[in-house]
Amino acid sequence: MSVFTTVTPEDLAPFLKRYAIGTLVELKGIAAGITNTNYFVTTTHGRYVLTLFETLQAEELPFYVNLLAHLAHHGIASAAPIANFDDQYIDTLNGRPTLLVNCLPGRVVDSPNAQQCAQVGEMLAQMHLAAQSYSGRMDNPRGLAWWTATAESVYDQMPAAEVQQLREQLALQAQTDYSHLPAGIVHADLFRDNALLDGDKVGGFIDFYYACNDVLLYDVAITLNDWCVTEDGDIDAQRARAFLAAYQSVRPLTVEEKAAWPLMLRAAALRFWASRLLDFHKPAAGELTFAKDPGHFQRVLSKHQARTDFWLG
Repeated sequence: MSVFTTVTPEDLAPFLKRYAIGTLVELKGIAAGITNTNYFVTTTHGRYVLTLFETLQAEELPFYVNLLAHLAHHGIASAAPIANFDDQYIDTLNGRPTLLVNCLPGRVVDSPNAQQCAQVGEMLAQMHLAAQSYSGRMDNPRGLAWWTATAESVYDQMPAAEVQQLREQLALQAQTDYSHLPAGIVHADLFRDNALLDGDKVGGFIDFYYACNDVLLYDVAITLNDWCVTEDGDIDAQRARAFLAAYQSVRPLTVEEKAAWPLMLRAAALRFWASRLLDFHKPAAGELTFAKDPGHFQRVLSKHQARTDFWLG
């Protein structure tokens, strides 16, 4: 994620003495994403990721941190949190709640192939099943009400045609009921930069700090909208079919989910069009921050509006 809070080797040295992971060799900020501060921390024992939470408070973190531990316990390729000598996962550094996790194998792939998309689809379905036994609960803080309020805050900075499109699509979603669909824990942000691939295998899913309880199909749509997208906002059919077939080999979609799929693809695009509009027009101050193009998800949404093929078989 972006670096908002600066951490120096001098800051980190006493912090690391509270953990059994050796002494510092290298500290490197990770300049990608929007919300938290992340660093790669290399010690004499290995490589880790240090996260400083910029918006979440310490009392809000157990849902996410315990979810990471739960998923790792069930064999899902996700970063396992590391406890300090007080047996606590959540610590404090430079005035921020802090977490250390293992650094997973693999790398971010900007242009995934169909096999890689299939592996992500399979792991996502396994994650959905493994999370069914997780007892924590978090309502989605970035659902339709948030999209609508966010859009209202930026309409005056948008072209009229885009304002009309956004208003119409938000109204359509407000009239759509997804409450009858299978629900559970969703990642809610499984973009290409939140998964590491080790060749064609999933090395790990990362950045679970938008995870929440919601409709599982919403998570499938969010993931497909990034992993299978083309530069012009369209969806690559080969990658989409591979992703969906692999997902359904583990958790087949219900008849009701298949019927809801076309509008859910639009919902997933709306969520990130809204958030990117906010980041673009009202950016947070940060040392290495950057805002992504909000027009990308407007184009994705437009393609879905015109679509007749939804790759479900």
